[in-house]
Amino acid sequence: MKKALITGITGQDGSYLTEFLLDKGYEVHGIIRRGSTYNLGRIDAVLKNPKLYLQLYLHYGDLTDSTSLRKIIDEVRPDEVYNLGAQSHVKVSFDTPEYTADVVAIGTLRLLEAVRAHISMFNREVRIYQAGSSEMFGAAPPPQRESTEFYPRSPYAVSKVAGYWYAKNYRESYGMYIVNGILFNHESPRRGETFVTRKITRAVGRIKEGLQDKLFLGNLDAKRDWGFAGDYVEAMWLMLQQESPEDFVVATGVAHSVRDFLKEAFSYVNLNWEDYVEIDPKLFRPAEVDYLLGDPTKIKEKLNWEPKVSFKELVAMMVEHDWELAKREKALKEVGYTSALRGVTIG
Repeated sequence: MKKALITGITGQDGSYLTEFLLDKGYEVHGIIRRGSTYNLGRIDAVLKNPKLYLQLYLHYGDLTDSTSLRKIIDEVRPDEVYNLGAQSHVKVSFDTPEYTADVVAIGTLRLLEAVRAHISMFNREVRIYQAGSSEMFGAAPPPQRESTEFYPRSPYAVSKVAGYWYAKNYRESYGMYIVNGILFNHESPRRGETFVTRKITRAVGRIKEGLQDKLFLGNLDAKRDWGFAGDYVEAMWLMLQQESPEDFVVATGVAHSVRDFLKEAFSYVNLNWEDYVEIDPKLFRPAEVDYLLGDPTKIKEKLNWEPKVSFKELVAMMVEHDWELAKREKALKEVGYTSALRGVTIG
């Protein structure tokens, strides 16, 4: 039985990857941060499954704490490490740039160094997946591919670029098996509600049920290459199954604007988005990223990977999920529960 260690296991990608690896027969270990509130909602289904629960182990640690990282790696002795942990909100990274750099950039370095020391001590191979981001390309003209020069436009993106080069440097300096997966935007019903796609679909459900009047957004002209997170975790795994480590762009090859997403989401419930959306200047980034469009040619040809869920199907999946949440919220509100389900992610 292979062992995998996942940082960021409680996030969107971490939860889908956990389910994917457990289905493959892995023993999965995840690093979690201690919180005063329950923060395991996205992996709740696994924790409540008696069979899968026995193959999942959670460890307290943090990418800002090298001691905990080394201790966990030495105890678990993973075959594969997936570094998905991050402060991943672009807008927030402008408000907390130092913390973002500490977690995303230096956190990656801490993890790589902990794995390198472990390999040196125990003389065993550990394969590492480093989560990159399309935000690293920033202002670079589309389409963006593996050879495109990075032009980051946020502290988050700059930190991800640093993590990318740390990974490449350790691969070339120490002969470690490390891959960079440069994933373009990938969404799901498990996406955090502060991200624009989930903010939209959550609002659609609540507006349809009369629980919300308006949706405030920033730049509607920004274009993104949106795919389904459940498809993208398979790409992560495939990258670590090759004989030699290589870096890959993961994308659909099709871009849509925020306005397109709005139109598709509101039309699903027979509403006109223009009747409910207002622009809030405070929601614009200090430095905008206008157009991200990935070229997935390499991963399609070398790893035979292709996205299964289309843009239209993705939006429908998210709206359907959040509409159901709104219906439950409305039902509970009608019997006196005023704060029901806000912020809850199901499924």
